[in-house]
Amino acid sequence: MSPAPAPAAAPAAAPALAIRCRGVEKSYGSGDALVHALRKVDLDVAMGELLMLVGPSGCGKTTLISVLAGILDADAGEVAVLGADLRTMAKREVTRWRGEQVGFVFQAYNLVPTLTVEENVAIPLLLRGTPRRLALARAGELLEQVGLGARRRSAPRDLSGGQQQRVAIARSLVHEPRLLVCDEPTSALDAETGHGVMELLRAHAVRADRALVLVTHDSRIFEFADRIARMEDGRIRAVEPGRAALATEPH
Repeated sequence: MSPAPAPAAAPAAAPALAIRCRGVEKSYGSGDALVHALRKVDLDVAMGELLMLVGPSGCGKTTLISVLAGILDADAGEVAVLGADLRTMAKREVTRWRGEQVGFVFQAYNLVPTLTVEENVAIPLLLRGTPRRLALARAGELLEQVGLGARRRSAPRDLSGGQQQRVAIARSLVHEPRLLVCDEPTSALDAETGHGVMELLRAHAVRADRALVLVTHDSRIFEFADRIARMEDGRIRAVEPGRAALATEPH
């Protein structure tokens, strides 16, 4: 009697979604000055994924990540991020949620000029009530990881643009956010430093319970993407595998 066939393996479960957007719209101005920044955007981002948004300047990339981070309100559509329905939450709830769950790297850095570098990095922890000594110690650890440990007591004005950008990246990571959103994080960095920063971002943000969405024009870092979404005129025109995804696919 021949042995019974082995049961078929169960299909792998789809990864949980960190972000689900459907029909998202956002406009600025009115009348002849009306600008449609986002036009019915649909986008899913899985937990554990690094998604890059690419496209020409003015196509809506920064507006989209600002909506995902709860900095801007969508005019229409569904925006669910880390299980929270941002469009049904009160402003105060969104602000609290963002401070706990989101790290944002702004293209303009947004460092506080009257604070030291380590104090700037510690801001997210201090706002959450972390004791100052512990917050500054954690900030120092992140500054070491971005190569600026020796500049922790410096003022932002004493740093180069690239160094300020690395401070902003350290600040975005210090509170271990579940969603990291970055706007051109390597634009002021040389190739070697940018590569190191991207390795740090992946290590911190691309885990089973986290996700990273990154706006970039820097083709040097495409290799770190799991997927690349191409935007044009406020719409996502295509989503394709990044080099990181292609490298793990069977041949």
